[in-house]
Amino acid sequence: MAFNLRQRDLLKMLDFTTDEINYLIDLSIELKKQRQSGLVQNYLKNKNIVIMFQKTSTRTRCSFEVAARELGMGVTFLDSGSSQFGKKESIADTAKVLSRYYDGIEFRGFAQKDVEELAKYASVPVWNGLTNESHPTQMIADMMTIKENFGYLKGLKLVYCGDARFNMANSLMVTCAKLGMHFIGCAPKKFWASNDLIKRCKEICIQTGGSVEFSENKMNATRKANVVYTDVWVSMGEPESAWEERLKVMCPFQVDMETMRNAEKSNDKGVIFMHCLPAYHGLDTEVGKWVAKKFGKKYPKVKNGEVEVTDKVVNSKYSRCFDEAENRMHSIKAIMLATIGA
Repeated sequence: MAFNLRQRDLLKMLDFTTDEINYLIDLSIELKKQRQSGLVQNYLKNKNIVIMFQKTSTRTRCSFEVAARELGMGVTFLDSGSSQFGKKESIADTAKVLSRYYDGIEFRGFAQKDVEELAKYASVPVWNGLTNESHPTQMIADMMTIKENFGYLKGLKLVYCGDARFNMANSLMVTCAKLGMHFIGCAPKKFWASNDLIKRCKEICIQTGGSVEFSENKMNATRKANVVYTDVWVSMGEPESAWEERLKVMCPFQVDMETMRNAEKSNDKGVIFMHCLPAYHGLDTEVGKWVAKKFGKKYPKVKNGEVEVTDKVVNSKYSRCFDEAENRMHSIKAIMLATIGA
């Protein structure tokens, strides 16, 4: 069943209904099948989008650019050095001007209020490519990946291990609640989501049959998990001092092979590992080398540059993080097609 999402913004998952989210997931899967069969997909020929980045990105930028071009659109990239956004020109004025040039606007930055204000004054769809609070475009790709593996979503259990206060954990919790899935945030209590958001998600679960819980015990939390998910412990823009604070309490929540086997042995549906990337799982990045050198003696779990996840897990039979990365392109294509409209 198709839904009319034309001219809708995608700012946070709370704004969309269960049926609308499922529609975007299924459209993503269909567009992926079309691409794999060689079908030309220039449904939005001669339209144009602008993608605005305060924060750097690999997957978000590349997926938007490739998806737009395959849909037949032109793409303009603006980073913080090539735009007057919020500096010499107000967000409202920027939105009004860009709406005269483009058929859609993507924004990846820090404050949720910035993307909300951009959408308020824009007359074309605005898509949140990530803020500190929310990462909705990632959610469609993630749920697409899970559905590809299990064939369905409702009733599955997803455990998020890591800092559960910010964009990824918040977005996953909301999305799981909307889709009738069972979400567990596994983290030290001071790193749990806000009580207000937890309460709101639990209210949603009453209607969908899902559930939301939090735990400080990784092995208990991951029993019967179908999806084990993690993300970096220190995000872009945070100070170097945040590493000491996180490592001190987060090392027990590292996703290792013991974690995955614990989930696998306790359910008959199987378990997959997911990570939105980039992941610190070895000494092949500057961050991994720095963490190992600076903190490896004090915190042995990170001595090999493995932080939130081990290298064995990332490259194991459980891992779907590279499928997930590919699916960013297909899901963003679906989001743009649905909201701009052919």
